[in-house]
Order: sequence, then C-alpha cells, then structure tokens
Amino acid sequence: MNKGFHSISQRVFLLFLFCMAGILLIVTLLYYNRTTAQFQEKISDLSRKNVAQTVGLFDLMYNGYDSLSKSLSNKLDMVRLFNEKTDEPALEYINERSITTIIGALFYSRDDMFGIHVLADKGKIYNYGNYMNVVDEHYRDEQWYDELHNSSGKMVWLGVYPHSLIDKVEQRSVFAFGRQIFDLNEHKPIGIVLYESDPAPILAALNNLKLGKHSQVYIVSGDGRIVSGIQPEMPDLKTLPKLEESENIVVQHEVDRLVVASRLPFADWSVVSITPNKDLNVEMVEMKRYLLIVASILILVSAIIGSFVSRTISKPLKQLIREMKQVEIGNFRRVLNVTSYKEINILVASFNGMVLRIEELIERVKVSSVSEKNAELLALQSQVNPHFLYNTLDMIYWMMDEKGNDRLGELVLSLSHMFRYSSHWEEGKAVTLREEVEQIGHYLTIILIRLEGRLQVEIDIDEKWLDIPIPRMTVQPIIENAVKHGLESLDRVPGLLKVYTRAEGQTLRIMIEDNGNGMSKEQLVRLIASLERETPAGKSKGGIGLQNLHLRLKYMFGEAYGLELESELGAGTIVTIVLPLMKEGEVNA
Repeated sequence: MNKGFHSISQRVFLLFLFCMAGILLIVTLLYYNRTTAQFQEKISDLSRKNVAQTVGLFDLMYNGYDSLSKSLSNKLDMVRLFNEKTDEPALEYINERSITTIIGALFYSRDDMFGIHVLADKGKIYNYGNYMNVVDEHYRDEQWYDELHNSSGKMVWLGVYPHSLIDKVEQRSVFAFGRQIFDLNEHKPIGIVLYESDPAPILAALNNLKLGKHSQVYIVSGDGRIVSGIQPEMPDLKTLPKLEESENIVVQHEVDRLVVASRLPFADWSVVSITPNKDLNVEMVEMKRYLLIVASILILVSAIIGSFVSRTISKPLKQLIREMKQVEIGNFRRVLNVTSYKEINILVASFNGMVLRIEELIERVKVSSVSEKNAELLALQSQVNPHFLYNTLDMIYWMMDEKGNDRLGELVLSLSHMFRYSSHWEEGKAVTLREEVEQIGHYLTIILIRLEGRLQVEIDIDEKWLDIPIPRMTVQPIIENAVKHGLESLDRVPGLLKVYTRAEGQTLRIMIEDNGNGMSKEQLVRLIASLERETPAGKSKGGIGLQNLHLRLKYMFGEAYGLELESELGAGTIVTIVLPLMKEGEVNA
C-alpha cells in the first residue's frame, strides 16, 4: 500500500473528495430522476393537447367536407337531370352539359379541389378536373368504390392517396372522400360522387401530432387499415395501441418510443403518433451533458477545496513533526508559531510549553550541577590536602590522649571528623539528616570551645525525621553564618542557637534560630533579593554561601523549596530550610 495513503493529508483529502462526490452523485441522480419524471409528464400533457387539437382540426375539416359533399347530392336539379331518360342526343347532351356545369360550379367554389367525379349506377360518368380525364374502366372493382357504394348515404373519408383513384392522368397526391347520391322521390341510390382534393390540410393536421423529426403519424381505420400517413413507411399494426370504447386518448411510454392515439369523433377511425425516444430525449441528452459538465466542475472544485482543507490541517502538523525532530537532536531553542484550527493551536501551544519546560529543567540540572561542583570545590579549597590533614589530626589526638589533654584532644577529633565529612563529596549523592546533625555537632564542639561559654546550643529534632535524605552541607553553612555574623560579636552573653524542625503537610521545615545581632529591614531585603541572583561563581565570600545553598535546593526540589529568612535588628535571625518530605534516594528525582 502506498505510504502516502497513511498520511492525514491524503486521508482527509480522499475523505472530503469521496463525501463531496457521493453527495453530488446522489443529488444528481435524484435531480435527474425527478426531471425525467417531470419531462415525461410534460411530454404526455403536450401529446394529449396536440392530439386533442388535431382531432378538433379533423372535426372542422370533416364538417367542411361533409357540407361540400351534400351540396351535390342535395341539388334537386342535378338529381332530376341525373335520372332523366331521353333518346334524343341533343337533349342528352344538354343534360350532360347542365350536370357538368353544376359540378364545375362546385369545383370552382373551392381552391383545394383536384377533381369531382359523379358515377351513375347505370354507368354514366361525369368528371370535372383535368381537361383530359382518362377514367379507369375497372373502377367498380376497387375497394373505395365498394366503400362509397355501401355507405348508406353518409360521407366516407377514403384517405390520402399518391394519385387519383379514378383519373389516370392525375398523378398528384389526393385526399379522397365521397358519398352516395339518392333519388329522394324514390328513396334509392342512383350513383356516387367522388371528391379528390389537395391533401395539404390533412397532412398539416397530421404534422401537428409530430413531436420530433422522426415521428410517424397515421390515420387508422377501425378494421386496422392505414387510411392516411405522412410517411411511406408502414408500421407494424400489431404494435399499435387498441382504443377501448371508453377511451378517447391513449398515451403509452414504451422502451424505445412514445405512442399517442386518439379516436376521431366522426368515424371509426383513430389518429396514431409514434415518436422514437431519440427525438424526445434531445432535451434530456442536453440536460445529461449539462449535468456531466456541472458535476465534473463541482468534483474539480471539491478536489481543490479538499486539497486546501487537508493542507490547512496537515501543514501545521508537519511543522510540528519537524520541530519534534529538532527536539530529538537536542535543539530546545526553537518556538513553533502556527495559526490553524483551535485544536491544532492547543496542540502547538502544549508542545511549545513542553519544550520550554524541558529546556528549563535541563538548565536547572546544569545550574544545579554547577552549584554542586562549586560547593564541592569550595569545600575542598578550605582544605590543604584533606586526607593528609585529617590523618595528621588523628595522630595529634592520640598523642594528646597519651598526655591526658582531653579537652584539646576532643577539639582535634571534632576537627578531624569535619574534614573527613567534607572531603567525601560525591556528585548527586544525598546524606541523611542524622549525618548532617552529627557533622554540625562536631562543628559546634569547636565553636563552643572557641567561644568559651559565650554560646548555648539547643538541638531539638524529632527522631522520625533523622533518616530523611537531604543534600550534603545543608545545615552547617547556615550555622556557620549564624555564629560568624550574629553570635560571635554579640556583646551580651550568653548567645543562644536553636536547631529544630516543624512538619507541615508534605513539607519539612528545619529552623536555625539565633538571638544575635540580627539585620535591619533594608539589609534583610537585600539579602533575600541576592538569594535569587546567580553570580558567575555561585558563591559568596568565605565559603559555601547562602545563595549557593538556596539555588541548590531550588534546582533539586523545585521553586517551592529553598531558604526563608526572618530577622530583626538586635533580636536575632531565623533561617528556615524548606524541604519536601521525600523518601531516601529521591533527592535528584
């Protein structure tokens, strides 16, 4: 699998693109289906209106042709002349001329007439149309003649034909209709009249049913015969719809075509329109093309938007990853500036905070290590070859013990223990409060001998706190400062030095209190401020200063811990060592 697919950028892009494409596809299909249904409804309504209009046109033409056909059969003069028998040629000629004149008058009364043919049952034929009529002598054998002869006086629409039904000379397309001629006196048929007119009005009415250029329109008789059509092709009559007696209009949407049929009110005929779907679907094809173009554009826009959205999410994450790699190689000096979504901004802010915190902790460890080294160096600088010195002091003690000088021997022994304690300085290793108390005991032994009764010492430390771990040389520097600056020059005697503890929750407070000279408020403020300043050596004059001790405690245990100072001029000073109550081995944790 492509590794790029696992990236958040690729996944967000594909998710956005698929979602947009899916929504677009669903909306397009719903819209297309709805539009198709509406289009079919519109086509059906249009077809019904067209066929109703066409039926109305046919009804108007039928009434006109019916009136025209009655105008001859109802002329009593023509019927009389038609039935009159004479043996005189002159009179017969006059009668024929009179009938021809009547027919001619009717012929010229309309512009669409191609020919009027009156066929007597006795064989006489009267024509008016072409100047040279050549009558088909076998006309009595034709189907149209039978239809007119058996029509019982009603007008018969014969339909549109490619040429005249009776005149061999007339080769134009004709619309033929006719009816019987009755002798109203004897109530019997005496002949038929055949009208042949211009088929243009009929064809125009049929064209009104066309819904496309490939539409086929027919007039179909009740017995399934094609009466008229606007194209030479003949349809499969079995596939045409059958109109029930209760139906006037039928609209059928078939697989590949639309069929519309309607019954004509004046005859047992129906008009049928057949339109292939390729003509009807021109609008649908255009709509499909339009939808395809729009969908392609929208998918392209979705891809662009998806790419933009995925980049806005992945770009800050990639920057965050690059910064993380910088942190991995130890570069903590970089700060990532990103403006993105709220969640990513929170993540970046947390990362920056974490890096700054790591940098701060590393710096704290470095400073703590430097302070520890400085304290160790200062402790060692106060000795000249410490191993040789405390071995020599041990030898002096034994020599004084042999001579019975116990007081001086005790002083030398305490000094030896002090040097031995301070010379075993191992980086990062803690001691117990018990060891620190033993160390300050040796120191105070020397001080008490030196001050010769001018100092009293009270040490009150609960036994349960003696085994807690603390950094080496924590209490002794404070006692040394108390003696040197507060008690040694005290003009009132005796001076009092107290060392005691207080536990407050998870905090242990080691209190070193004296009743020495104390400090003014200004001196106290300056001293407290100096504790927080880091000097190049991290020390003050004369040894391991309060500043060094305070910074070591802060770097080892945190900002909440260190030294607290209280002092009043002429009343004394209280220095409090604030430590966490930790188990052994957790000093550098």
